[in-house]
Amino acid sequence: MEKLRDAQPEMVKIRRHLHAHPEVSFHEKETAKYIKDFYQDLDCKITDFGDGYGFAVDIESGRPGKNLALRADFDALAIQEENDLEFKSQNKGVMHACGHDGHTAYMMVLAKTLIELKDQLKGGIRIIHQPAEEVSPGGAKSMLAAGVLKGIDNVLGVHVMSSMPNRSIGYHLNETQTGRSNFTITFNGKGGHASMPQLSNDAIVAGAYFVTALQTVVSRRIDPFETASVTIGSFDGAGSYNAIKQSVTLKGDVRVMKEDTRQTVREQIEKIAHGVEAMFGVKVDIDYDDNYPVLYNDPQLTKETIKSIQDANLPEIKQVFDCGPQDPSEDFAYFAQDTPSCFFYVGCQTSDGQNHPHHSPDFLMNEDCLLVAGEAVGTAALSYLGV
Repeated sequence: MEKLRDAQPEMVKIRRHLHAHPEVSFHEKETAKYIKDFYQDLDCKITDFGDGYGFAVDIESGRPGKNLALRADFDALAIQEENDLEFKSQNKGVMHACGHDGHTAYMMVLAKTLIELKDQLKGGIRIIHQPAEEVSPGGAKSMLAAGVLKGIDNVLGVHVMSSMPNRSIGYHLNETQTGRSNFTITFNGKGGHASMPQLSNDAIVAGAYFVTALQTVVSRRIDPFETASVTIGSFDGAGSYNAIKQSVTLKGDVRVMKEDTRQTVREQIEKIAHGVEAMFGVKVDIDYDDNYPVLYNDPQLTKETIKSIQDANLPEIKQVFDCGPQDPSEDFAYFAQDTPSCFFYVGCQTSDGQNHPHHSPDFLMNEDCLLVAGEAVGTAALSYLGV
């Protein structure tokens, strides 16, 4: 803990460098190089995993024990930053608007600290630096396929949360974050002149009916005690005021808290789309992507992880609480689906009391969260390894 506290300025420096040089999912070439360069002179092993820029850093104690993986993601988002910061994004239209720069900064310094102390450890620690969390199919999936969790007993991960108080730790047992699906649906009709609608087949009418009918999926097909949402985020029907639209494309988002709910929602969306096809005489094309699973926190591992943090009585952590299930989806869920895992949250609410939500152009984090994350994950890792 003393080493981490002394290295807090280094965490901030790394985070600000990453924030100023963001790269979007599957294009994080320079970010990955920057992180790898950090480890070049340290006593560890670096191995590439997956079909992107992901890699792992192995810290071997040389003593028998369990093997624990610690994961941090490092991609940014296609968002133009609106903050006025000295370290504002230098890449137009790209921004670290979710805190992955913070995840990587604390993890790099924590990893260096663990490497320096590795002769006092038991077992092994694998640091997973993962790209492409934000965009399906995500970076975790190909890293898993390449064997990044081979020989690993458990995985820990964290996410900073601007909605949670600074210097707090949030957690939840069992189903913790929603699973996600995305779909694109195109209705193809017959265009024509607005003065002669009988000679055309209006795709906008079909699409509008579909959006309205879609509201019955959650309200009439899902148990009220289950969690599900269906959102149409894009309706591409732009055209002329006096022309009947021949084709419209809709894009939608689905979130669920149980995997069997996912299948029910998909079946209903497809039934409604084909019903509209028959009713309006249009042709429908459906591209449906079932991607991130429900994130499941192993109850026993999560209890042990949180207890270790509470028992440490770290002065930097003021509150540890059950934050309940969280609405966003997270591709750490693939790791948790494969190996018993714990994913918890570090509050990073800014001191000005303003709302700076994730994925917004004015997202901000309180940089106190970097040390809190390092201490919390470091404490949990040492406790897990029996140090």
